[in-house]
Amino acid sequence: MKTIMFKNVLITGSPGVGKTTVIKTVIPLLNVKAGGFFTEEIRVKGNREGFAVETLDGQKGVLSHINFKSPYNVGKYGVDVQSFEQIAIPAIESAIKDKELIVIDEIGKMELFSEGFKEAVIKALDSKKPVLGVIKRGSDGFINAIKARNDVKIFTITYENRNTIPAEIAHLFETLPF
Repeated sequence: MKTIMFKNVLITGSPGVGKTTVIKTVIPLLNVKAGGFFTEEIRVKGNREGFAVETLDGQKGVLSHINFKSPYNVGKYGVDVQSFEQIAIPAIESAIKDKELIVIDEIGKMELFSEGFKEAVIKALDSKKPVLGVIKRGSDGFINAIKARNDVKIFTITYENRNTIPAEIAHLFETLPF
């Protein structure tokens, strides 16, 4: 049996390239109990007005919105840290405790306004359970520390590889003991 150096798979790539779609494609290929959350665009009449957070078991909240006033902003979006924390952190903690795979979509600029979220991410990465997640392309101290971990493998999603990467990631996870 070969030794696995990593158990956490994170994907990165340009906005709109299909990172969340890749994760949603990988999960059913693994046939495991997964928990955690996704972020999705909030669109009204074709215009993006913000981002929602939704757990794998269907709980929903707002991550950010153009009409939300907040001390935390990314571009035109006000970030609702409290709403995000109420959904995302319990989803991660529950997945650590009760699931076979922890899904974190995403570890990005908006999410990192939450210190509680950062703690939950580290707890998930340090747990015995594998993590499948999205991490922002850019860098800062927290992001760099995650990317430098020897138990993390990073895939960069592009328009050219986004249809083949899910099978590659699923195959990689098959070598892990769930």
